[in-house]
Amino acid sequence: MAVTTQPLRILIGKVGLDGHDRGVKLIARALRDAGMEVIYTGLHQTPEQIVAAAIQEDVDAIGLSILSGAHNTLFRRVLELLNEQNAGDIVLFGGGIIPDDDLPVLKAAGVKALFRPGAPMHEIVAFVEGIKARG
Repeated sequence: MAVTTQPLRILIGKVGLDGHDRGVKLIARALRDAGMEVIYTGLHQTPEQIVAAAIQEDVDAIGLSILSGAHNTLFRRVLELLNEQNAGDIVLFGGGIIPDDDLPVLKAAGVKALFRPGAPMHEIVAFVEGIKARG
């Protein structure tokens, strides 16, 4: 008898005032095409909305796109809320316009991977596919 595994469930979101969503929609489609269940929250979400949706949808990971420059505040707030809700096992990754100096700071805070504009789609998909293996 074949063993069936549940597909990864990934919440993709845009937090803050950033209104650019073309890239995040492409990532959502690539993850879906790779066999994952993708929940896209849409534009202008708060960290509280993202975390509530992630818990309600029982996701394995949250991917955030932040192009507004508020990445340090928003990623940290999502991590803080996940921990407060005993959901620290949900992997947080993201992308956007993130200066070199901020990358190690965000990773040290708990963001598992960061992708900037131009990152190959297959690298993003491979990272997300590896979440279960790292689990």
